[in-house]
Amino acid sequence: MNKELEEYLIEQVKKDPLSLKEVKNQTENICLEAVKHDGWVIMYVKNQTIRVCLAAVKQNGYSLVHVKRQTPEICLAAVKENGLALKYVKDQTEKVCLAAVKQVGYVLRMVKDQTEEMCLEAVRQNGNALFFVKDQNENICIEAVKQDENALKYVKNQTPEICLEAVRQRGSALCYVKKQTEEICLEAVKQNGLVLQFVNNKTDNICREALKNNFNASIRLIDIKKKSTAIIILEAFLQNTKDKVILNNIIEKFSKDKEILNFYTKHKLWNYVNFGELNCELSRYAMTR
Repeated sequence: MNKELEEYLIEQVKKDPLSLKEVKNQTENICLEAVKHDGWVIMYVKNQTIRVCLAAVKQNGYSLVHVKRQTPEICLAAVKENGLALKYVKDQTEKVCLAAVKQVGYVLRMVKDQTEEMCLEAVRQNGNALFFVKDQNENICIEAVKQDENALKYVKNQTPEICLEAVRQRGSALCYVKKQTEEICLEAVKQNGLVLQFVNNKTDNICREALKNNFNASIRLIDIKKKSTAIIILEAFLQNTKDKVILNNIIEKFSKDKEILNFYTKHKLWNYVNFGELNCELSRYAMTR
């Protein structure tokens, strides 16, 4: 083929890569230009050289499906462009699989022989790829919940360390914790006071931290049964907007407790109480302090 004709055909396939299938006398240069613009047209290349195949999969990793003679180099280039191309790799190598899961963590499900390194790279890219890990260990699980706290739901053997890492990322992961401890719950409400709703045993310490993080939301989740809890809430009030309804509820529930009554007096909380809703005895106490 003369040079002028080749240059003309190169310009044609640049504009319309599919026109390659009409070219009878293909040269490597013509094919290269075609696949650089559309990797899929590798299916119309009569003489698939390594250069042409590499150019095709670099443009579109999925075009690997039409490569007749795969090499490790071609497969590696394909999965680097699109990890999902691992589906079409005939001979998986550790290097190719690693590159694939780094690009798309979920392709771990296609890996025939998983290694710890592959699993780690997969969950670092997408924590939920933990679902496809055949042999979980604490290190892999911690990396998974670091990337996505919701991966905790796929952990087969939860440890306090794994759970702590998950709730530190996002407190809402507490809903996936199978065995709650005060330490785990404290970390969760420190991150998001609203997750107090998922806490099974709402201790005073946990309530205190939840109120610090999100007072207005957390206060609605606390059942004021103990005096110690009431004190914690009252202390939190001093740092937040006073809610007259809550103040009235506490003073009515603990109307005969001197410590509570004196707390109201010391911090001038009577100014926020609706005396119309209090009995006469409490009203007189407030007025005389």
